[in-house]
Amino acid sequence: MSMFCYQCQEAAKNTGCDMMAGVCGKTSEVSNLQDLLIYTLKGVAFVNQEARKAGINEKNTDRLIMDGLFTTITNANFSDESVIERIEKALQERAKIKAALVDKGVMLGSDLPDYATWTAVRDEFINKSEEGQVGILSTENEDVRSLRSLVLFGLKGMAAYAKHAFQLNYQKDEISAFIEKALVATEDDSLGADELVSLVMETGKYGVDVMALLDEANTTKYGHPEMTEVKIDTRNNPAILVSGHDLKDFEELLEQTAGTGVDVYTHSEMLPANYYPAFKKYEHFYGNYGNAWWKQKEEFESFNGPVLFTTNCIVPPRASYKDRVYTTGSTAYPGFTHIPDRQDGGKKDFSEIIEHAKKLPAPTAIEEGTIVGGFAHNQVTQLADKVVDAVKSGAIKKFFVMAGCDGRMKSRDYYSEFAKGLPQDTVILTAGCAKYRYNKLPLGDIGGIPRVLDAGQCNDSYSLAVVAMKLKEIFDLNDINDLPIEYNIAWYEQKAVIVLLALLYLGVKDIKLGPTLPAFLSPNVANVLVEKFGISGITDVEQDMDVYMAK
Repeated sequence: MSMFCYQCQEAAKNTGCDMMAGVCGKTSEVSNLQDLLIYTLKGVAFVNQEARKAGINEKNTDRLIMDGLFTTITNANFSDESVIERIEKALQERAKIKAALVDKGVMLGSDLPDYATWTAVRDEFINKSEEGQVGILSTENEDVRSLRSLVLFGLKGMAAYAKHAFQLNYQKDEISAFIEKALVATEDDSLGADELVSLVMETGKYGVDVMALLDEANTTKYGHPEMTEVKIDTRNNPAILVSGHDLKDFEELLEQTAGTGVDVYTHSEMLPANYYPAFKKYEHFYGNYGNAWWKQKEEFESFNGPVLFTTNCIVPPRASYKDRVYTTGSTAYPGFTHIPDRQDGGKKDFSEIIEHAKKLPAPTAIEEGTIVGGFAHNQVTQLADKVVDAVKSGAIKKFFVMAGCDGRMKSRDYYSEFAKGLPQDTVILTAGCAKYRYNKLPLGDIGGIPRVLDAGQCNDSYSLAVVAMKLKEIFDLNDINDLPIEYNIAWYEQKAVIVLLALLYLGVKDIKLGPTLPAFLSPNVANVLVEKFGISGITDVEQDMDVYMAK
């Protein structure tokens, strides 16, 4: 059995993983089942489009599609059983929608596409997943395949953000309807390159919308992030380390650990939880432990306590700590304990991981001191006068947006060296785990403004767009590209893809993307992005710095 997957930056030989396992560690069986899950979700989307017309769309359908797409994001779910269960649920949901349509007198006809009609028992899923019509390679035309992939991977990132907002009871039907429309469009052979390019841009538009929705959900529920010094050392209490992105899960864990003697630390993309006012009231919420996701093998070892993954970024574990890693939500890994989803109106039960923590030693310190973050759009707006004065006086010459993902490739040292090499009159705007390449460097400040302004998680790249639009307004400019802002984005997985598409929709040009351009961009599609938007790959620090500073 083999696979084909080229959705992340680590695609083998920058072409695609096509052996028995991916670079990320997922098996070919899981990869093929994930392809089948996507295929099945397209069928759910197809029939639910008719259900929407008949006025019978249900929130559970929207949730199922969001969760299914999220499940297939890189490093989220490595469990064949977990994916199989989702395929079964998708088939059941599709049948339920069809029955509801019949009750409404709506007949779908007999010429439906295979993805809207196929059915099987679970023992037959593997054979179905290996059929040529299910995976990415079922599209023969390279450019059409590339554009369909760009849309699909953007939808995966969009669904992740939509699900986080959904957890907080924030949803927009038009976002869910677009996800369904775009899923079906990736199977529509009548759409040529021009129509698919338009769909790519529309995906970027809804990427902006979903990030704005999640920003509204998070800030309404937890307050606006504020400038915060985050402790990165440890104290002598048993503890739980929380990784991933889901703030609702984090909130409920904090509530349930209060008064138990168990501390809570953030890890990787959960670091920005430290910036929200609502979480600061918990005395047992101590700080952040460790760095970006790819260093987890060493850091989970020394943390000593249990680890909770609320979303993606799992690395296949060492045996020495495998028995103290827990998953929840869309994530799963063979051998990890999975904490079930909350029932409607209820909360997740974290008692098992809390009791586990009580029996384990306190974390071993690996760092000391603090790091500063919390510069989402509201906080930066409060500093606007100071920032504008610094720009007008020449104290700040340029801003560099260095958002996105971190990863384990040696070539990503480029981003640390680039940050070190920036002139002292420049400021880095960042979001996502890319920040771990430079957020602990002694880069100083400019008149009290830190030279690294961390907005938060990858979805908080929206904040960076808001800041740019605000500066455009303040300086009375007609074009966002006239601002003294340069874009040097690192990517790894599909949430970075939707951030990129959102920036393109907003009209941002001349973005450098690295450490490699996506394998799913065919030469012709890459040329379109170069010609229309000025996208280019990184080269070396000195050469790229010269290009940026010459502007």
